[in-house]
Amino acid sequence: MRRRRFLGVGAAVIGAGAVGAFGVPPAARLLAEARPGRLLTSEVPLPEPFRVPLPVPPVLAPVRSDATTDHYEIVQRVAGLEILPGLRTEAWTYGGTFPGPTMVARAGREVVVRHRNELPVPSVVHLHGGHTPADSDGYPVDLLLPAGSSADHAAHAMAGMTGMAGMAGMSGTSGTGTVGRTVVGERSYTYPGHQRAATLWYHDHRMGFTGPGIWRGLAGFHLIGDEEEDALPLPRGERDLPLMLADRAFASDGSFRYPSVDPGLTVPGVTDDYMNGVLGDVILVNGAPWPRVEVDRAHYRLRLLNASNTRIYRLELDPQPADGGALVQIGGDGGLLETPIRHDAVEIAPAERFDVVVDFSRYPPGTSVRLTNRFGSERTGEVLRFDVTSRPVTDDATVPERLCTLERLDPGAAVTTRTFGFRRSRNDGWTINNRPYEPGRVLAAPALGTTEIWRFFSDVHHPVHLHLDQFQVLSRNGGDPGPYDAGWKDTVDLRPSEGVEVLVRFTDYPGTYMLHCHNLEHEDMAMMADFVVE
Repeated sequence: MRRRRFLGVGAAVIGAGAVGAFGVPPAARLLAEARPGRLLTSEVPLPEPFRVPLPVPPVLAPVRSDATTDHYEIVQRVAGLEILPGLRTEAWTYGGTFPGPTMVARAGREVVVRHRNELPVPSVVHLHGGHTPADSDGYPVDLLLPAGSSADHAAHAMAGMTGMAGMAGMSGTSGTGTVGRTVVGERSYTYPGHQRAATLWYHDHRMGFTGPGIWRGLAGFHLIGDEEEDALPLPRGERDLPLMLADRAFASDGSFRYPSVDPGLTVPGVTDDYMNGVLGDVILVNGAPWPRVEVDRAHYRLRLLNASNTRIYRLELDPQPADGGALVQIGGDGGLLETPIRHDAVEIAPAERFDVVVDFSRYPPGTSVRLTNRFGSERTGEVLRFDVTSRPVTDDATVPERLCTLERLDPGAAVTTRTFGFRRSRNDGWTINNRPYEPGRVLAAPALGTTEIWRFFSDVHHPVHLHLDQFQVLSRNGGDPGPYDAGWKDTVDLRPSEGVEVLVRFTDYPGTYMLHCHNLEHEDMAMMADFVVE
């Protein structure tokens, strides 16, 4: 997986602002650490950290199962939740909770999820990291209108979007040959399960409004298991914790505060001050502010998901165990790594997942161990507290030195190389290859079954997400992949003025899919592109 050659993306392609990332002068190194977003402060007093117990999202039971398929039903609805103690917050939810219920699936078994929309706005559901047919992938104009909507609602829902640069045409094709498959009330999404065990998540993906949709609560875990992972002696049951990290801000009435240009959410976008992303001043874990959880002196698996709109975290344990290596990474976006990687800290961009194991027997009983965010300050520097108990335990979990055997894609098998520049345009907002998003305009057309090299380069910070297939990071700035690039991934973090090459093989499903920035404010303001697998 190593290629020590220059990316071949010169200054003429990247622009003068990106040259420093390849030459790495001190100023560019400093720029590369810059993080996006502007802080939006809450209008209510914030609770003290570590007073609220950590909630664990409920696991959704199927409404029925047969020999091949598990069927689920979810109602998207408004719910009043107590997120900050003593205040009610109106959230948009999957099934009445934030996060939504956790889906637990098995590799090789089909999952069909029927969503009913009882929200006041249209929605789209995307299984992030899912290897999914195009008609169930959550194309951003495949709208599910609220139950009881009239035909006029679809036109109204799209009317505001035409004001965005590049979106007035609304012409072209999607996975079934037309732009947008709008339905009213209910829609079923089919996930065949042809992928390995992994920590995935599902979230709203409505064009122009993904940021406010997720900010208001439309996100949940989707966990896939398989026999390969089951055979490993990893932590299980209550010691396998999904942890959704999400920063938010709250208005004086307890509602979610968000700087939309249109509070009615018919016109997309945020006010000018927040063009580079929205940061909240409250860190939520599984929907609770700075929670605490009791842990045994045993191994725990932490499934870390960054579901924030913009915020990037550098997660560390404090205190660190005496000999370091507290966070043992066993998996990433696309499932198990070949061998574990021992980190003192992990840097996690929006939409990335890191599966890590922590051995709390390395701490004396009674120790309070904080999960901190070194990229935060004051309150945003705190995330979660683990309180190590003295109760007697049995722990037979370990982390093997070899976890699995990964297929490695061959760069020599790539049939072509494509380059995608993620930049802000003076006139058109956030763009890919200097073009704002327009549904149906195809930026790439890879052939089914082929492998390609895709090059991404950036002006500022952009977490780049690819739909349909996981990829492997080939190089970063012409050198080795970074410390957090191991294994199969679907989201890669591009720092300012940086270039990354990935290898991707397009498998199983033809149709139209998405490439986009997962800074949700960038995404909503047109930093997306269609590619069609033929």
